[in-house]
Amino acid sequence: MPKRVNHEERRAQIAEALIRVAGRRGLHAVGMRDVAAEAGVSLRLVQYYFETKEKLLFYGLQHLTEHFTARVGARLGAAGTDPGPRAAIEALLLASLPTDEESRTFHLLYSSYSILSVTDEALAAQPFIDNPDAAENALTGLLRQAQAAGLADPGVDVRTEAISLLAMAATMGTSILVGQRGPESAIAVLRYHLDRILEPVEPPTLG
Repeated sequence: MPKRVNHEERRAQIAEALIRVAGRRGLHAVGMRDVAAEAGVSLRLVQYYFETKEKLLFYGLQHLTEHFTARVGARLGAAGTDPGPRAAIEALLLASLPTDEESRTFHLLYSSYSILSVTDEALAAQPFIDNPDAAENALTGLLRQAQAAGLADPGVDVRTEAISLLAMAATMGTSILVGQRGPESAIAVLRYHLDRILEPVEPPTLG
């Protein structure tokens, strides 16, 4: 009896290969043949699951986003059963900083995809992410919880602060990626701005 193929596992295998190659060479330089070689499968198989490079890139971004969500969840889990809004906010912001190989690849590919989608019509025709405001909404909710608990400045506009913090984290991530500053410096800047809004807590560890 022929072995049954788990198609989702196969798609994930190809997406992981895309992420590895793009992490080394850059998203713009990756072709479907490169991904097939990295995954140890035929080009025909990659084309079977992903008819075009754009579809492969889009699926790879979704796969990468799922990894990021799991990374945030792991940080929250490490903070305890009831970490409080400050720890949750730091988990969300710091998870995207390129402090190790996984987060470096996430930041590099996510930034590359967003830039490519500006000039590539096929990529631009697809939604960049399914829920583009998810992080902003989550961070706004956490800041609102902190206000309700008396742990944050009641006078700040939580939506504006959420947007500002996410933009700052993205910019700090790029500065780490290009070697302008180290992770400790970026975290110190983020904590400085969090301290304006929230009560200070013990500094986070890199991981």
